[in-house]
Amino acid sequence: MINLTGKSILTTIKTMLTTIEYSLQSDLETSLKAEAENWKLDDKIARIWAKDASVWTNDDEAKWLGWLDIVGEELGDLQKYRDLQTDLTTAGFKDVLLMGMGGSSLCPEVLAMTFGKANFHILDSTVPAQVKTIEDKLDLTKTLFIVASKSGSTLEPNCFKQYFFEKVAEAVGRENAGKQFIAITDPGSKMEQVAKEDGFRHIFYGKPQIGGRFSALSAFGMTAAAAMGLDVESFLTNSKEMVDACRVKDVTANPGALLGLILGLCYKHGRDKLTIFTSPEIHDLGAWMEQLVAESTGKNGVSIIPVDREPIQAAAKYGDNRIFAFLSLKGDTSFDDAYRELTSAGHPAVKIELESIDNLGQEFFRWEFATAVAGAIMRINPFNQPDVESAKIEARKITDEYEQTGSLPDEQAFFEADGVSLFSSGEYAKKLETAVDAAGERSLEGILDAHLAHVIEDDYFAVLGYVQMNPETEMLLQTIREKVLARTGVATCLGFGPRFLHSTGQAYKGGANNGVFLQITSDDAFDLAVPGQRYTFGVVKSAQSRGDFQVLLDRGRRALRVHLGADVTGCLKMLSDLI
Repeated sequence: MINLTGKSILTTIKTMLTTIEYSLQSDLETSLKAEAENWKLDDKIARIWAKDASVWTNDDEAKWLGWLDIVGEELGDLQKYRDLQTDLTTAGFKDVLLMGMGGSSLCPEVLAMTFGKANFHILDSTVPAQVKTIEDKLDLTKTLFIVASKSGSTLEPNCFKQYFFEKVAEAVGRENAGKQFIAITDPGSKMEQVAKEDGFRHIFYGKPQIGGRFSALSAFGMTAAAAMGLDVESFLTNSKEMVDACRVKDVTANPGALLGLILGLCYKHGRDKLTIFTSPEIHDLGAWMEQLVAESTGKNGVSIIPVDREPIQAAAKYGDNRIFAFLSLKGDTSFDDAYRELTSAGHPAVKIELESIDNLGQEFFRWEFATAVAGAIMRINPFNQPDVESAKIEARKITDEYEQTGSLPDEQAFFEADGVSLFSSGEYAKKLETAVDAAGERSLEGILDAHLAHVIEDDYFAVLGYVQMNPETEMLLQTIREKVLARTGVATCLGFGPRFLHSTGQAYKGGANNGVFLQITSDDAFDLAVPGQRYTFGVVKSAQSRGDFQVLLDRGRRALRVHLGADVTGCLKMLSDLI
């Protein structure tokens, strides 16, 4: 160990291909040593691998630990992926579209972006413009469609499947449409039944003992990897090195357990904002990490909030509620100065170096194991997601009402101006109005200002955009986020709906009540029908955003919804100017 500053201690351990380095203040390092000794005495690493639920809360954790063994199981069943690649090569598909949410789509997205598979597309949005943009990129007669859904009952992938199956049936005939579809689902699911009835080309089965966010190295990630032409055997063999390293009983020599102890202990010391910086080549890994960490740790009033793609700041601008994670490829030194500055200032940080992008699977497993360990430190069940379900229930109520009545439930804005409507709970709206009235005339700018005034030290601020996810809207929402960061200095997050509902949304609703939320919704310039349903994609999007917002309000969150007109770009520019 090398004493860096008198305040921080730097330690490095290596597996065969990856390096993790960390720096902690002396009090955290002392806690880490003590906790590592406790884990050694309690033999907790062995107990995790023995699937002992008492490591956590002794609830149902044991039935969700299939991810521990999945790499070995998949390596023993590689022929299915070889056969798939041979089949797809012969079939001559031009593009692949994977349709899924959360854990079913985030790992494939990371793989496609990292390995440069431009013909592999992801659909995880019910915004009509997003669906149509994807459709317009494809030759429907030469596209392979992958429907990924563990339960087979998730609303969004079912809508996607219905929409594109009908489109393909119109183009090639209903009797041939199924030949362009693959399902990834758990055995016995509704999606398995649909896939068989519609004559899907293949069905790949997930493992029921693996939750979605822990499924990257299972069929949900590896079927996508095979479909985009990756060498699955090599990828899994590389990943197995991390799996084996995470069996080591000495926590300080176990790269996953060590990271998990650091995350959990930082949380206990008030460092509950995990701020992620990644090399450009692996930038999408942060989005996968967001879901894993937020959905696993955000519940029962506690949470580690992942902060991805936030602009890096000078060390002095950060509060004492952050822990930093730097993930880079070997040879990328762009973060070295920031790492030294932050650790010299006493901020806890970890730095992970990947030998190459081929090591991505190692990071999938390292962070899965670390998140499970952090959950044990936090004394929670890291494998359930009760508040994801609450938002789904609220959205389902709204879609069911639409099916019965043909219209969405009425809602009343508490302020309207310039084509923009504002919504919140009666209590919070009154607080905002009172603050604005005390300062002068009510205005959109004044209410936004009053909302931001509710951000206090140790909070985080999240922009939740139910708009099309494209470079332009992402830039505009990122600008809003950066202005709030500059004004308040608190951690900031940015999520696009409905994808974040299956990710960070769990922590926003079920975690600590230290978040301030700006939800942004809009009218749709056009809408698309969902075949077989009375509701449309626009109705589904509205139901999801309203359900999400209602749960935030029900949990007493400081949340403001801004509803824009159909000119989303123009309205976002105006909104940004007002902040």
